[in-house]
Amino acid sequence: MFWYNLSKLILKNRKTWLFILFCTTLFMGYMASKIAMSYELARILPKSDQNYKLYEDFKKRFGEDGNVMVIAIKTNKIYELEVFNQWYDLSKKIKNIDGIKNVLSNANLFGIQKDSVEKKFIFPPLVSKRPTTQAEIDSVKAKIERLPFYKGTIYSTDGEAHLMAVTFQQSKLNSKERINVSREIETAAREFGVKNNIEVHFSGMPFIRTNFISKVSAEMTKFLALAFLVTIGILYIFFRSFKTVLYTALLVLISVVWSVGYIVLFGYKITILTGLIPPLIIVIGIPNTIFLVNKYQEEYLKHNDKIRALAVAIEKIGKTTFLANVTTSIGFFVFYFTGSPLLLEFGLVAAICIMSTWAISLILIPILFSYSAPPSAKNVRHLENKNITKFLRFVNHIVHNSRTALYTSISLLVVIFGFGMFQLKAIGYIVDDLPQNDPIYADLKFIEKHFHGIVPFEVVIDTKKENGVLNPQVLNKIKLMQREFAKYEDFTNPISLVEAIKLVYQGYRGGDPKYYQLPGALELQKLAEYVGTVKGKENLATPFIDSTKRFTRVSFQCGDAGTVRIRELVEKLQPKIDTIFNFDKESQQWLPKEQQIDAKITGNGVVFMKGNDYLLQNLIESTIWAIILVCIVMATQFFDVRMILISTIPSILPLIITAGVMGYFGIPLKPTTTLVFSIAFGISSDGTIYFLTKFKDEMKNHKKTVSHAITETIMYTGISMFYTAIILFFGFGIFAASNFKGTVYLGTLVSTTLLMGMIANLILLPSFIMTLEKKKTKV
Repeated sequence: MFWYNLSKLILKNRKTWLFILFCTTLFMGYMASKIAMSYELARILPKSDQNYKLYEDFKKRFGEDGNVMVIAIKTNKIYELEVFNQWYDLSKKIKNIDGIKNVLSNANLFGIQKDSVEKKFIFPPLVSKRPTTQAEIDSVKAKIERLPFYKGTIYSTDGEAHLMAVTFQQSKLNSKERINVSREIETAAREFGVKNNIEVHFSGMPFIRTNFISKVSAEMTKFLALAFLVTIGILYIFFRSFKTVLYTALLVLISVVWSVGYIVLFGYKITILTGLIPPLIIVIGIPNTIFLVNKYQEEYLKHNDKIRALAVAIEKIGKTTFLANVTTSIGFFVFYFTGSPLLLEFGLVAAICIMSTWAISLILIPILFSYSAPPSAKNVRHLENKNITKFLRFVNHIVHNSRTALYTSISLLVVIFGFGMFQLKAIGYIVDDLPQNDPIYADLKFIEKHFHGIVPFEVVIDTKKENGVLNPQVLNKIKLMQREFAKYEDFTNPISLVEAIKLVYQGYRGGDPKYYQLPGALELQKLAEYVGTVKGKENLATPFIDSTKRFTRVSFQCGDAGTVRIRELVEKLQPKIDTIFNFDKESQQWLPKEQQIDAKITGNGVVFMKGNDYLLQNLIESTIWAIILVCIVMATQFFDVRMILISTIPSILPLIITAGVMGYFGIPLKPTTTLVFSIAFGISSDGTIYFLTKFKDEMKNHKKTVSHAITETIMYTGISMFYTAIILFFGFGIFAASNFKGTVYLGTLVSTTLLMGMIANLILLPSFIMTLEKKKTKV
């Protein structure tokens, strides 16, 4: 009765509904005009997570750890006068760019000298002005080589590669301006490379993030165009009607505007996931039109009454598509329960957009057709497509006559792909979404080869005492910890308070490289007498201790080794760090709690690994939630537990096959591929809803036998299901054109899974119903 009244309400108030849609779309368009890209790191971990809290506290205390862009070159000409001067000019030019805090290279390093009279250290630049002779350059080179502090940091240990580290101002790092700053740096550096015939490599978290965001922005536009062209094109092939295509295009346009408007209304920005929502809405929203138009045309053929046919379409299809869209939105909404801000935003907006698109289609499509001419013979010809009809008759034959062979084949598939499912591996890389021929990937590997990497890996130390970091015992423990890290080739040389003191001590002892070491307690006291060692704006230690000198950090960089390796490093190193700081070797006991020092591993790379692990842990949970919620939806229509069970299996089976394919082909579980399962399950359940509601209608309202009802459902609903599956297959398939491997996997896996889901719902679901009915009859 509700759906009957709703159909009357829509068709009797057509102008009012159109006015409401127009005004709402104008408002959403205004909100959409305010859309902005997110320039921050993807927030995967929930705010309640201890690793997230540790990292946020670290950033508040010491600033962003991923704020350095790296320019690297490999040349034996760097200390030639002309090349060195251009390298010098480049560093000056970059330093003058608005948004740059500091630039460090072998053209602007500083040394350290002791002023015995003033009891202070001075830090003279090694290059005070632009060199004019080769002798000056040779002198600079000699000075640099006597400072071990820079080895492995500014130049590679073999002396072949050289690096320029560009530190961004915090205010620019997470803003749109970072893109222009990054591009300006890149342009200037490439000019240097062209002039000197030297290949220039770029990396660092600001550079990688800038290029990722630029690609996301470009891909959003590309996918919108592709989704529109592909789905609308397929729709025209099926319906051969410009009118249907035009109305669907209008629906798509309105839905996309609303989807972007929702992102702004919720205070979100475009990320790698929310950027997928507009093209997804195009793909997912069109099936609503297919079912409405097919039902309208089918009803019109019966009695040639346009308004009556539209009313029946709204009444019958409205309920069916409502339930189907609910199950689809569930597939996205379950990400809300993960607690991950990245997935929460994506899931919430996508779920709301799906239901909004359903509502728009239910109102807009019938109203537009009500003002149009009735369907012609050409318009309805597709309802009797010979090839599709032949396929559906074949399906009907299998369901009625070959169920045993079908169940045997399905069981064999489950065994084969179930085994493959257990071959699945979970691993993620910071840049693994990029193809290996991408310049960003190639440059990253160059820097990993010569400088170990650019992924921040930090140890934050809380001594729990004011001035505690200057305690000689604490400094010695930091030195021991750094030695432990040095056993692993994954890491760069550390940058820390201890390294700063070693440099200062070298200067204190006249600059001899052999004194680049942590001095004993007595020598430390002598150093403390020198103004500038532990205080002052020019103090080397400032970036590594807080104002109270209670906290300090030890900074490493590592390669993009993958979450498995990073997890392995953390699991090996954290216990050793705890032992170094808090285990008393003399008494062979742990120090009392109040005397213990908190030394924890954090940093960009570690948080990425923890976030990846968090998402994977929530994969099973979100998929289970999707299954439970869809079962609840099914229970509102069928109170038979067995019917609920058999209606779920056809949507689960494609997931098993997909997981098996991923296992066999080595496609890893990572943030993007984890989305496949709950999304595909939610959308696959649409087919189940379409089939069961039609079957229920045939049984209840037309009093047909189960066998006859199954046949009718396959032959009539099968056409719309087939159209929908093809559009979803090619619609999600467009993501294979992505530059991000994760998005490619997402598109191809979801599209393949949905195609298998359609087949399962057309063949396996009615077979289960037939078998269940047969058992009931025997009983």
